[in-house]
Amino acid sequence: MKSQKFDKYLVVRLEKGEEIISALTQAVSKAKIQGAFFYGLGVGQNIELGYFDAHAQKYIKKEFNDEYEFTSFSGNVSMVNGELSIHCHVTITDNHFNAYGGHLFHGTVPATLEIIVFPFTEPITRKKDDATGLNLLKLEGNGDKLH
Repeated sequence: MKSQKFDKYLVVRLEKGEEIISALTQAVSKAKIQGAFFYGLGVGQNIELGYFDAHAQKYIKKEFNDEYEFTSFSGNVSMVNGELSIHCHVTITDNHFNAYGGHLFHGTVPATLEIIVFPFTEPITRKKDDATGLNLLKLEGNGDKLH
């Protein structure tokens, strides 16, 4: 993994063989980022995606073991119980141009994956929500709607 920090963002290049979520976690940790949004593009393999079943409050997971192009790669960085958390959603396409998408649990890089991270000015945290079963962003705002 290579990274370069700029004034307002971090650029990360994952390399062949790296596990995506752990390498991205390492990069943002090294840059001391505790809240951010990110986008990326590249290729992945041995990917595990999930679909959250809101009624059952659990993920349905599926493995994709071939090589896939990321046609969408985005997410955020937050803190959960004092630990960095990468929340990433992707759309992948196979060599027949079939698309699949969901929450990225893990995957490896067969060639490269380039990610740009836009840090927030403050850390952002997640807290378990009993109604949904998800760790939701904890926001301090009063809920006023923006016009």
